[in-house]
Amino acid sequence: MDNTSAKQNPLLTEEIRTLLPRFAIPAITSNLVSALYNIIDQIYIGHWIGYLGNAATNVALPITTVCMAIALFIGVGAASHFNLELGKGNRERAREVTGTAFGTLLLTGILITLLIHLFMNPLLYLFGSTGQIYPYALEYVRITSFGIPFLLLSTGGNQLIRSDGSPKWSMLCMVSGAVLNVILDFLFMYVFTWGIAGAAWATVISQMVSALCALAYLPRFKNITLTARDFLPRGKVLLIVMSLGLTPMFNRISTMFVQIVMNNLLRFYGTSSAYGSEIPLAVAGIVTKVDLILSSVIMGVIQGMQPITGINYGAGFYGRVRSVFRMGKKSCILISLVGFSCFQLFARQIISLFGAGNPLYMEFAVAYMRTFLFCTFLNGTTTLNTLFFSQIGKARYGALLSLTRQIFLLIPFMILFAAAFGLDGIRFAGPASDFLAFLIAFSAIRREFQRMPKDPAPLTPQ
Repeated sequence: MDNTSAKQNPLLTEEIRTLLPRFAIPAITSNLVSALYNIIDQIYIGHWIGYLGNAATNVALPITTVCMAIALFIGVGAASHFNLELGKGNRERAREVTGTAFGTLLLTGILITLLIHLFMNPLLYLFGSTGQIYPYALEYVRITSFGIPFLLLSTGGNQLIRSDGSPKWSMLCMVSGAVLNVILDFLFMYVFTWGIAGAAWATVISQMVSALCALAYLPRFKNITLTARDFLPRGKVLLIVMSLGLTPMFNRISTMFVQIVMNNLLRFYGTSSAYGSEIPLAVAGIVTKVDLILSSVIMGVIQGMQPITGINYGAGFYGRVRSVFRMGKKSCILISLVGFSCFQLFARQIISLFGAGNPLYMEFAVAYMRTFLFCTFLNGTTTLNTLFFSQIGKARYGALLSLTRQIFLLIPFMILFAAAFGLDGIRFAGPASDFLAFLIAFSAIRREFQRMPKDPAPLTPQ
């Protein structure tokens, strides 16, 4: 990239302290609103259906998680490739990446919907359903599965919209769907009394609106001009996109496996406890959704970093890459400390938002939240260190780090701790794995920056 091209792109020249908030704040807003409407879903369901409804959405959660994994696999990978190619001045390749990503997201969403309808019953029991929970989970998944193509398009497509330098449009896509979902939740569940089916239809319609908003941006891309044939997936481009999207994909897939293993452990060990199986399953789902608020804010910071980091790394401006990382790290640490304080000090109040239960329900919920989320003050830094590798085109390192916390640490700890301490052992596995994952990710990112050139690159990379 020559000097003139660099000056034309503010991502390569504008001050980081101005640039990062401009991209991060819309990403945080859209992620936070999205997380909040999931929380409001749980609140509505908890008040109008009860904790069995919350347990049902927890059983359905692995399906949503795997869909998000695939959307981010393609979307983040494409966004990283898009910015790296723009940094090198390859606009033609950036156009091919965008078209391939959108076409692949749509086709994959349709395929997943078909597979879920073919294997719905065994999937629900695999994900930890009990006899009491099953009718609610079946109705919820049967309806929400129709929204999967729209979920993939909106989630994956928004990564590219943000990378094109339009964070506000990306925010609009997510916020419009989220606000609509809250309104429709009230209308369908309270006014029309559709029960859990109302929550499901509200989710589908809101996902459709977010996807249409993302598709409306296609003719508005700033750095490329798309044609109809660009949306036919290109194999070679897709392979590079998938390689760069490994980290967020493995992160989400790992989360799905954790949810499946956890649900089955909670069901098994809960049976022989005073709480039964349904209370632990409902509580785990609520705590996961609450933690999603914290992680959505952290992810907003990291998503705001992505286009800035990617294009500067591709252009060889390593001094700016370091500056973005330092500012992002400080933000993630502060956010994590605020989240940790809320989880420890206001656990009972947070749980109470999701409806009343018997004393055993509240007792287990408060203890589970405080213990399982005890090391959240470290998680922001761990997530940033892990996802940074994808932003600079080294997704294999990030993917390995993603697997470390969830697959190599958390799942074995849950199984071993549960065998030793029963139901209580599951909640202690969370902070143990979080602490070790932090140490490993910190070591990896430190080595990466030691290898990266320390002096700021000249305006024209050598």
